[in-house]
Amino acid sequence: MGPANRAALYLYQISPIKLACHSVTKFRPCIDLHNGRVKQIVGGSLRDVGDGPVENFVAQQPSQWYAAKYRRDGLGGGHIIKLGPGNDAAARSALSAYPGGMQIGGGITAENAAEWIDAGASHVIVTSWLFDKVGKLIESRLSGLVRAVGRQRIVLDLSCRRVDSPADQASEPAWRVAMNRWQTQTEIEIVPAQLDRLAAFCDEFLIHAADVEGLCQGIDASLVDRLGDWASQSPAAIPMTYAGGVTTMADIDQIATASGGAVDVTVGSALDLFGGRGIRYDDLLRRNGK
Repeated sequence: MGPANRAALYLYQISPIKLACHSVTKFRPCIDLHNGRVKQIVGGSLRDVGDGPVENFVAQQPSQWYAAKYRRDGLGGGHIIKLGPGNDAAARSALSAYPGGMQIGGGITAENAAEWIDAGASHVIVTSWLFDKVGKLIESRLSGLVRAVGRQRIVLDLSCRRVDSPADQASEPAWRVAMNRWQTQTEIEIVPAQLDRLAAFCDEFLIHAADVEGLCQGIDASLVDRLGDWASQSPAAIPMTYAGGVTTMADIDQIATASGGAVDVTVGSALDLFGGRGIRYDDLLRRNGK
């Protein structure tokens, strides 16, 4: 079956769990996989060489335990992220425990995207493959991904890092999308014009604030303000999930206020489910009306 026919077929398959644009910030669950295990990692510590990442949490339970829990609790729209090689088996186990209920990211290309949809993912999440080695967007790859699985099955991961400004210049903060485990900044800046442009190719955005990810020291409030303005005001707005530094329920309230409820949130290291002390999983369920 060719890519175009396969993408059309997905339109008629069982619909994935989908959260449309709304006015209440929701909690989206996550499963981060590293070396085949569920972990919480300090985002900026991922490297291709040298010392391993800084680990905040390593689960005793397998990936499918978390996926099954999210399914029982009625939490949709979550994501599974494969942080490097050696995670495919754990990812497939999680997807089989919650078919159509979670998105998958990490090493996704137009060649393997359909395979992951067939394995039970609601969407594929993609970043690094869309760029060349110096961070320039390869638009033909983005179009090819749409042909492979359809726009409605794609989440663009626009996780980003702050751009350093000269010390002698007072300027507005800026962020660029980061690829290669957030080590390399790309040409894509997080600005309304770019978000409008990229929204035409996907169903949702996922944005980690990589500089604060896993630190449990609070969100990147300036980035949240920028995302919230776009999500609540742009005619091109699509569902968006923010992650990074969410430490207390007050952080979630801040995201909700800044976005008018249009930006959802993922909680990692601060969540008691992952050994954290800042936010209770049951409180998030209640926030979601569960």
